[in-house]
Amino acid sequence: MISASNEQSSIIRTERGLTITGTRITLYDVMDYLKAQYPPKLIREKLGLNNEQICSALAYIETHRTEVEAEYQECLQTAAEIRQYWEERNREGFAKIASMPPKPGQEDLRAKLQAWKTRIEAQS
Repeated sequence: MISASNEQSSIIRTERGLTITGTRITLYDVMDYLKAQYPPKLIREKLGLNNEQICSALAYIETHRTEVEAEYQECLQTAAEIRQYWEERNREGFAKIASMPPKPGQEDLRAKLQAWKTRIEAQS
């Protein structure tokens, strides 16, 4: 079991938010995987963490669930606003690129890309 003092020193607040000490990984990165129902072992592997780091992160999230969840929602909102800004700013360029005919030999690649886009849109 992780002590409260160890847990507190393993998670620090940086300009990026609540961060795992010694990394650039935020608790919001961990939350993304938790929301997608990844098991802790897979989260640890995906983020390149050791056992102590993932245990500390999960313990902190559990102990401070309301605070972490509120900050996570703020991060999601900010990311959505940034994405919307850039999509609007680049709308004409995206339309121009989308209207270009595919280069010869890239038909299979374009079909895979379209299938991927369709799958992503269906998940939203």
